[in-house]
Amino acid sequence: MAIPSENDPSSPMNRREQTFPHLSEEMAARLVRYGVEETVPAGTLLFERGQRRVDYFFVLEGSIEVYDFHEDGAPNIFVVHGPNQFTGEVDLFSERQVMVNGRTAVDTRLVRLNPLQFRKLVSGEPDIGEIIMRAFILRRVGLIQSGQGGVILAGSAHAADTVRLRSFLIRNGYPYRLLDTDIDEDARHLIDGFGLDPEECPVVILPDRTVLKCPTTSQLADELGISILLDTDHVHDVAVIGAGPAGLAAAVYAASEGLDTLVLESLAPGGQAGTSSKIENYLGFPTGISGQALAGRAQVQAMKFGAHMAIAREVQGLDCSAHPFRLKLDNGTVVAAKSVVIATGARYRKLDHVDYERFEGQGIHYAATAMEATLCAGEEVVIVGGGNSAGQAAVFLARTVAHVHILVRGSGLAATMSDYLVQRIDQSPRITLHTHCKVDHLDGDAYLREVGWICNDGTQTRKKIGALFVMIGAEPNTAWLDGCLDLDRKGFVLTGRDADGYATPSPFATTLRGVFAVGDVRSGSIKRVASGVGEGSVVVQAIHRYLHPSPV
Repeated sequence: MAIPSENDPSSPMNRREQTFPHLSEEMAARLVRYGVEETVPAGTLLFERGQRRVDYFFVLEGSIEVYDFHEDGAPNIFVVHGPNQFTGEVDLFSERQVMVNGRTAVDTRLVRLNPLQFRKLVSGEPDIGEIIMRAFILRRVGLIQSGQGGVILAGSAHAADTVRLRSFLIRNGYPYRLLDTDIDEDARHLIDGFGLDPEECPVVILPDRTVLKCPTTSQLADELGISILLDTDHVHDVAVIGAGPAGLAAAVYAASEGLDTLVLESLAPGGQAGTSSKIENYLGFPTGISGQALAGRAQVQAMKFGAHMAIAREVQGLDCSAHPFRLKLDNGTVVAAKSVVIATGARYRKLDHVDYERFEGQGIHYAATAMEATLCAGEEVVIVGGGNSAGQAAVFLARTVAHVHILVRGSGLAATMSDYLVQRIDQSPRITLHTHCKVDHLDGDAYLREVGWICNDGTQTRKKIGALFVMIGAEPNTAWLDGCLDLDRKGFVLTGRDADGYATPSPFATTLRGVFAVGDVRSGSIKRVASGVGEGSVVVQAIHRYLHPSPV
């Protein structure tokens, strides 16, 4: 979820009435019918950090305090809901652990809605649901901005593991506070106070003072409750593998049409599109939207309709020998589904260079978001690639870095990049395009410090550069399919033909009946956000036909 600045009209601090709205008396009267009215004594704990599937509370009389804790253990009350106001934020739509606590400040008369009643309210009263949805999203943005309810991440801001953990928290919309041990004296005192060796950093410090020493992404997701608990005995109607634009669209449409939908995503919603600083040619957003914001909204939308969103759960194998299909996850869990949508997208391609892996995560990046822009502010950077992702990154970074150098092997950008981006690059004094060139030199110590390139005319360049953005396309994420279905020679999933070579009723059907593929992972697909969303939405019709075949 994108974080607006203090001067942004979309910031929660500038939209308080939408962030903490008061429902009208008429709306309150309708809401009451969905829940149970209770009178609760002052000081009653209504929900606490770490709980899943908490209730929704609407205040009739009295007030509810929402709080986390100061470092000394004292409650830090940061929101008080009064009459005709309500509790909750986006985690009420999910099965993730909540990040804050809530208690009655005084004797309070309220309406309690359990998760099922809450979903009925949102779908049954669209005007109230719209107010709730907007408030929940703004409240999450507010938590991210303030760090309330979040964790402390302490480590060198440029270290690969710090970047990895920070990126995971950002892309999953989880509040955190970064303490850079390279420059922040408080960070060093904190590390000393916990009796930690700087070599053990980065560390994640939870509100209860639990310390996670350089956790894996999956370990962090489990500790923070970002991962949901999966019922291995339950059979879902459809499992969507991957939460990029295509997968999220499939989840939204499947769940909204009543299918029991599970989404399995190895990292964070959005896929490669989720790392885009701004998508300006996506229909309906004339001023553009970041990939993270688009993905965050789609994720909440899917959960609103009842989709189960399992983040940091990588699918490592598909057992296609029986039906329902069984999906083997990286933590040893096996989940079952009657149908499967493959929307795993692709992995970033890497440069073929002797020192490349040495600097991966230590100066080599595959995305240009606000985090990367902060890391290289005021410095020169190099972008390798001539597609839209490279163009969007160049335009975005040019606002904060000293200069952007774009390297392409071809003669220009017109054949591979949208014209609006080509024009902006041509007009920017902070961007230089180097054609017929390639990286031939990387050097540094713990981090990348120098990048060099050579061009076809023999000129060589060496520059003090600590950030190299590699955007040269991707390879399909299909190794986990274990030979269950047919792939093309590049590894993309073949669709539209069955195992015998006959045309299938759906262009998204694979050679394995009941398994479909959409988005970038599909052979012959157009690698665009809009086309991925279109494929994800259309495939649901084919899933319905498969699950509920018409009698002949």
